[in-house]
Amino acid sequence: MVFKNSTILVTGGTGSWGIELINQLLSLKPRKITIFSRNENRQVIMRRNFEDTRLQFCIGDIRDRDAVNLACAGVDYVFHLAALKHVTVCEENPIEAFKTNILGTYNVIEAATNNKVKKVIYVSTDKAADPANTYGMTKALGEKLIIHASETSSDTKFLCIRGGNVLGSSGSVLPLFIKQLEEQNQINITDKRMTRYFVTPQQAIKTLLQAAELGKGGEIFVMHMNACKILDLAEVLIDHLQKKDVDIVEIGARNGEKLHEVLVAQNEEPLARVFNEDLIRISPTNEQEGKSPIPAVLLNTQQRLMTKQEIKELLVDGGFLK
Repeated sequence: MVFKNSTILVTGGTGSWGIELINQLLSLKPRKITIFSRNENRQVIMRRNFEDTRLQFCIGDIRDRDAVNLACAGVDYVFHLAALKHVTVCEENPIEAFKTNILGTYNVIEAATNNKVKKVIYVSTDKAADPANTYGMTKALGEKLIIHASETSSDTKFLCIRGGNVLGSSGSVLPLFIKQLEEQNQINITDKRMTRYFVTPQQAIKTLLQAAELGKGGEIFVMHMNACKILDLAEVLIDHLQKKDVDIVEIGARNGEKLHEVLVAQNEEPLARVFNEDLIRISPTNEQEGKSPIPAVLLNTQQRLMTKQEIKELLVDGGFLK
């Protein structure tokens, strides 16, 4: 196992992705995992919940070049999860998004290179493919920085993993919809036509770890994810919770928000190949193995939408419905 007896740094490790990542990493028998984040309260809660001596907690901000460099000392692998991730927040605070998502990522690259880290795994988003908002643009540039670092570094391998929405994560519509149903018997939807990619936290991290282990450096891996209409997701929840006379209120798309997403941009399609059943690999050149066409849904959520039964099964698999 590649992570056995290794030292791992997880930036933004107290977030939803980070918690599930730590869960799965601990089973792979690492020597030490350092959780690097600026949220003191979440670190305290996480420390209590895990109670594992292999975990160390470090208060710090990826904007702080010296702090990131110190955190990377003696590290074998870096999972770079820290980012400003909410579309609206980034639209309203573009300079802050730039500082965290671009300058912060550059600090991670520089620190990893200086400390001869073996591999850096950058967690990206579907918003980075054909970006239409500040969040997507900063993450897309983060991907570019990571790929460039891989081309210029001789000791450290850099790769990206791109995915869509993780069910139940911070800011996810799932807990919001459930809360609205329970408290108001109402669901607010920005646009009833809207579609999004979804995956359970367990599957997202399983796929992330696959890419981390198998990546040779310089790739963008794309998670093979399914998509659904947000309206269908809402109606599955209404039916499961046996709610009656629910008001579904259309409130209008937020600034920078797309109706439909892509995981592979049109210009990336010639460089994309099926890597395995969970991953698509976008290579810097089109000289790569495999001729299988990539699933159409990754080029546009509308190409293949989950049925309501499939949405329900996904929610059950993730432990959100019983």
